[in-house]
Formats: sequence, C-alpha cells, structure tokens
Amino acid sequence: MAVLFISDLHLSSSRPGINQVFFQFLRGRAVQAPDLYILGDLFEYWAGDDDIGDSFNAQVVAALAECARGGTRILVMHGNRDFLFGPDFAQASGSQLVDDPVVLDLFGKKTVLTHGDALCTDDREYQAFRAEVRSESWKRAFLAQPLPERKQRIAALRARSEIEKKRKPAEIMDVNAGAVESLLRAHGYPRLIHGHTHRPARHEHRVDGRVCERWVLTDWYESGGVLVCDEKGCRAEKF
Repeated sequence: MAVLFISDLHLSSSRPGINQVFFQFLRGRAVQAPDLYILGDLFEYWAGDDDIGDSFNAQVVAALAECARGGTRILVMHGNRDFLFGPDFAQASGSQLVDDPVVLDLFGKKTVLTHGDALCTDDREYQAFRAEVRSESWKRAFLAQPLPERKQRIAALRARSEIEKKRKPAEIMDVNAGAVESLLRAHGYPRLIHGHTHRPARHEHRVDGRVCERWVLTDWYESGGVLVCDEKGCRAEKF
C-alpha cells in the first residue's frame, strides 16, 4: 500500500478544471491509499475557519471528508497560502493538521516533510514577512477582523506578492542549499519531501559524506501530480 504526497494545488473557484481533477483523485487514487499527505497550499488562500461556509470551500471540505470516511488518513500541513487552517477545518474535513517539519518512518526510511518555504532563506523579505504572519499575535489580530475585511487584505497581499515575484531574481525564490543541508543534518540524513517552489524534481544531496534524496512536489496549475512512496521507494506521477 503506497502513501501519497501532494502540495500546491491552489484550489479556487476560478479553476474548475483542476478542481475536478482533484475531486476525481480523492474518489479514486486517494481513497485506495492508507495515508494522504497534503504539504501546504491546498487552497489559493484561506481567510479563516469561519469561511468554511463559502460554497466552494464547503465543496472541497466535503470531498476531503468523504475520502476520510472511506478509510484514508488525511494529514494536512500549513502552507504559505493556508496557514490559517484551524481545528474547525480539521474536524469538518476529517483531516489531521501536522507540524512543519514533521518526521516519519516511511517503510523503514526516515523521511522529513516540510512545505518548503522556510528553506527559501535567500529571500530575506519573504522570511521576515513569514515570521510576522506566523506569529500567534498576528494571527489573533487578523482573525479578529470581520471576514470581508480579511479577504480584502488577502487580495491586497496577493497582488503585492505578484509584483514582488516579478522583480526578484528567480534563484532567491528556490530553496537554499545550506538550509536544506542543515535540515538534513539535524534529522540524521533522511529523505526530504517538500513543495512550495513549483520545481518538481528529484535531487541528491551529499551531506557529511551521506547521500540524501530530496523530492520536490509538483504544483497543480496545469495538471495534477502525486508522489507515490512504498517499500520500493518514491516515484512521481502526473495525471
């Protein structure tokens, strides 16, 4: 039985085609797996658990819950777009929220999972912003605002982010090799799986004489994709 990993779906009502791919995935491949890990950015944005009542959000949450009732354990990690997932989302979707990073024994191979944005340390502006919005004080203050105001603020932040991405060198938005090696060293030279960068590939890192593999998950902008791991190893599959 294979364990499945996906990330960076960026689901929204404006992309009905990829939404249907995701729903079909949940009803098919995912419901046959014991575990499905979603390593961040399931939604294009998440304004707070009080937005579960939105018609599109409710549709996605219901599809996750149906998959979970079928026997699949769904484990969700916060991404940079949906770090406001809380206990109400987890309960409604039948999922479990997991820490970033999280370590697991994957068929006898120690494996570290992370969304990936914390490894992009060359982008110092982003790391400062990330530290601010991930603080408990910021989240409390933000969630205390009315939902329409939160959505307006998120739209403004997304617009600013698109402008900033165009002016930044592409290489600083990828992971920093030193940050990757530090994470691998700290966890005993495991396999690493992450998303965020939208640069799907398998990499090998030689750290202190140890060879570690790093899998970067695909995004779901053009088509879906999943990393499948079993006792034989991992392999990337596109839909």
